[in-house]
Amino acid sequence: MSMKKTDLDRLAGIKLDSQMRGAAIPGRFGKQAAQLPDRKEQRRLDAAAGLVPFACKLPAALTQQLRERAASHEGGINGLVAELLQKSLA
Repeated sequence: MSMKKTDLDRLAGIKLDSQMRGAAIPGRFGKQAAQLPDRKEQRRLDAAAGLVPFACKLPAALTQQLRERAASHEGGINGLVAELLQKSLA
């Protein structure tokens, strides 16, 4: 017995729906989202570690170079900028 196109579409929709319901919830929306500190808590942790926010304006080409180098740096962009400043001030 052959099925009508509408029946095939309905079954495909049911199959897709069941696959979506069975998928795990990504960590950023589940329990892991609650584990991230809020902004005040993050500022408090940074202050306890002796970190101070430091903002400055840089040319776009220089910031692009920093982002590219920071991708492979272990401390990220913050660690890279700190390292470069220490080298240049020494």
